[in-house]
Amino acid sequence: MAGRHKFKYDDGDEYDGEWNEDGQRHGFGRLTFSDKTSYVGYFKEGLCHGHGVLKLSDGSSYEGEFSEGKYGGYGVFRRKDGMKFEGQFVDGKVNGLGLATFADGTTGRPKNEGTFQGNRVINRCGAKDAIRKAQVAAQTAKVQAQV
Repeated sequence: MAGRHKFKYDDGDEYDGEWNEDGQRHGFGRLTFSDKTSYVGYFKEGLCHGHGVLKLSDGSSYEGEFSEGKYGGYGVFRRKDGMKFEGQFVDGKVNGLGLATFADGTTGRPKNEGTFQGNRVINRCGAKDAIRKAQVAAQTAKVQAQV
């Protein structure tokens, strides 16, 4: 089954992309879920891994690095209401240095920049390097996904 193939799952999900010899999504592909959530990017042994773009059915999106099927590394998450976080993610959650920006473009007072754990700033400090890496990861994901 290795190579590039399309496959429609019983639950309505569809995958169009590369597979490994074990029948797992592996390499570049596009996965569209029955609820219209979509992921375009790289897979490793069946899971999102590497750069990718995830568009959720509620209008939220994530562009950046994935690890073992979850947000992992640097990226940009945008909520459907326009709020965004640029920075580090661990195990599918905001965790590390970054910047939160509200829908109106403001960053709060004091500025919501620093070390985050979940949705809270636990240490306010400069995070320019992490923000830049997140923006680069998001741009790389968009270019590779051609979206």
